[in-house]
Amino acid sequence: MTAPANTNQQTAAELLRRSLARGRLGHAYLFLGDDLTVLEDAATRLAQTLNCVAPRERGENNVPLEPCGSCQNCGRITRGNHPDVVWVRPEMKSRVIGADQTREVIRIHGLRAAEAAYKIAIFAGADRMNASAANAFLKTLEEPPAGCVIILLCTEPDRLLETIISRCLRLSFASGLVRMDDEVASWVGRFAELARPKSPPLFGRYQLLGSLLTALTATKERIEETLTAQSPLRKYPDAEAAQQERWEEELKAAVEAEYRRRRGEFAAGLQAWLRDVWLGTLGSPGDLSFLPNLGPATAAVAERLQPDDARKNLDSWEKTQRMLYTNAQEALVLEVGLLRLKL
Repeated sequence: MTAPANTNQQTAAELLRRSLARGRLGHAYLFLGDDLTVLEDAATRLAQTLNCVAPRERGENNVPLEPCGSCQNCGRITRGNHPDVVWVRPEMKSRVIGADQTREVIRIHGLRAAEAAYKIAIFAGADRMNASAANAFLKTLEEPPAGCVIILLCTEPDRLLETIISRCLRLSFASGLVRMDDEVASWVGRFAELARPKSPPLFGRYQLLGSLLTALTATKERIEETLTAQSPLRKYPDAEAAQQERWEEELKAAVEAEYRRRRGEFAAGLQAWLRDVWLGTLGSPGDLSFLPNLGPATAAVAERLQPDDARKNLDSWEKTQRMLYTNAQEALVLEVGLLRLKL
């Protein structure tokens, strides 16, 4: 497999190539990263490598290492229309991968490959599996069919069941860069400035909490307004009651899924700033910073913290992010998470 340009991606590609060269093909892979397009490209490349009819290179047990890129299999996999390479994506309306989708893929995956050497299922956005889908999927991971490979693509591993993660070979294609839109970056900046002065413990913490809850409330309102305007409920007000009820459920699910995604971006933005604070306590050079424009506020907080406390902040906020994907009350999770931070 050809290595991508990014260093982390090169490392992941090289590790995968070595594994194939030694004849160690896994039955399930978990590709982790911050850019789903990069992960999809890596999964496509692996699918081509395994199913190429004229590979440029082979390893032990005759396993292909480098696809030709021009045979019929390679071409159809690139175009996404190969019968033995199945892609699973979140449904457009609910924006989750549901149990019915997963069961159908499991059924197809259990059949013998029609044209290729391996049957491959690629879950693009595996972290979007709902609980029912994830539980249905576990059995396939525990007892994988022969000649089949599963590839999970994930940008938010905290949302995956640990039992799924533990049954996959993990490769990180992360770029090491933090991507924030203007809204998230602006909020992180406000948060950093609020944390800059040493405030009385409770007063300062509740200022920070209020800042976050205000941003999230405004975000959810915009999401509801946008998706409601796009819903068939607006276009077909005279539809049958049963159909309207289904559309309402789909709209509710879509709003919740999109809100959780955006909330995750706010939480990841704060995680990036906490990482910068930790680097500051270690005296790391500025070029390691994720958010160099917040240098003064970051330095002020780092100056009054010990490295161990700053590191504990990172661990604590990671736990808070995991808790947000449980049934726990959002405001309470955020309140407890922020109160635990040493700032």
